[in-house]
Amino acid sequence: MAAHPLNVGLFIASFDAGGTEGQMVELATRLDAHRFRVRLACFTAQGPLAARARAHLPVTEFPLISLRSPGTAAELLRFTAWCRRHELSVVHTAGLYANVFGITGAALARVRLRIASRRCLANLAHQPALRWLERLTYRLAHRVVTNSSAAGRILAQEGVAPGAIVAIPNGIDLTGRPVCAAAGAPRVIVVANLRREKGHDVLLDAAPDVLAARPDVVFTVVGDGPLRLAIEAETHRRGIARSFAFLGSRTDVPDLLADAGVFVLPSTSDARPNALMEAMAAGLPVVATAVGDVPELIAADETGVLVPPGDSHALASAILSILANRARAWALGAAARAAVSRFSVARMVDAYERLYVEAPGAGPHPQGSFRAAVSCRSSPHDGESLSSR
Repeated sequence: MAAHPLNVGLFIASFDAGGTEGQMVELATRLDAHRFRVRLACFTAQGPLAARARAHLPVTEFPLISLRSPGTAAELLRFTAWCRRHELSVVHTAGLYANVFGITGAALARVRLRIASRRCLANLAHQPALRWLERLTYRLAHRVVTNSSAAGRILAQEGVAPGAIVAIPNGIDLTGRPVCAAAGAPRVIVVANLRREKGHDVLLDAAPDVLAARPDVVFTVVGDGPLRLAIEAETHRRGIARSFAFLGSRTDVPDLLADAGVFVLPSTSDARPNALMEAMAAGLPVVATAVGDVPELIAADETGVLVPPGDSHALASAILSILANRARAWALGAAARAAVSRFSVARMVDAYERLYVEAPGAGPHPQGSFRAAVSCRSSPHDGESLSSR
């Protein structure tokens, strides 16, 4: 055991009920207190996960609504001073904007080990400056952690040195988690931010086919996001609104999953979605698109059903096949729960603890400047919630 705990700072954008946020709060509250003195930093300490975080750890806000805000430089210098004041040995950031701000500030503070993260595959081609900015930030980091092999391949394509890429899968705790008691019931649930890459439009396309065969089906949509109003309006336009329930962001997702009959993940792009792991842990039969690392989590027709991304007819057919065979639904759900148990949260935490005690100076030689980091007009909260869901 170390004579003194290692000072670690974790930076996230907010405490929204998202995959990235949930995993980081889980990590922060489970790190060995005898070995690590942990502090949390964020742009805003708002969100359903904030109370849990504050109950365990000190939380400091560095309020920004844009990286080009007039106060950005002042907040960055304040964060740099915060790193120095607490003598941080490690700064670990998660999310594009948290990466840019936190890693840059940690570099200015000369923190010995700077760890950025890449947890999503979202296509930001329409914002090339953002990806350029993040790639520049990676040059200031010693390590870039990814929760999926798919994201790792993208990092390599973007020029991150192979030795700097570290894969640590999401972890999940099955202890005390309620188990589905209605596998195959006509209650279809999707848990995901309402963003384009999550494929809610594909689910809307599939819904009429499902309802034509099973008019008793109810689709429960959990999550929030920029497309929520448009998606809700589309259900009314198509005349299927009565079959949809939009619950928004929730903190009781395990209970909602346990009460559902089928879990659907219609993403057109995803890395290693946390919501999928939660559904598997609940023993729900799963229908998911074969994107990112989903085929590594779901063995086709053994622990779930895989369909091509964007194929609404295949999605509808898969949902109906589970609804038509309750015995198969139960078998898929039980197999999914057994399979996901190997991704324990304890295993995830142990991997991060080992990463944090790496030798100082390991990895690529950091280089870059803050001037580049503030040259993009963007909001640190755009698309920063339910990111691995």
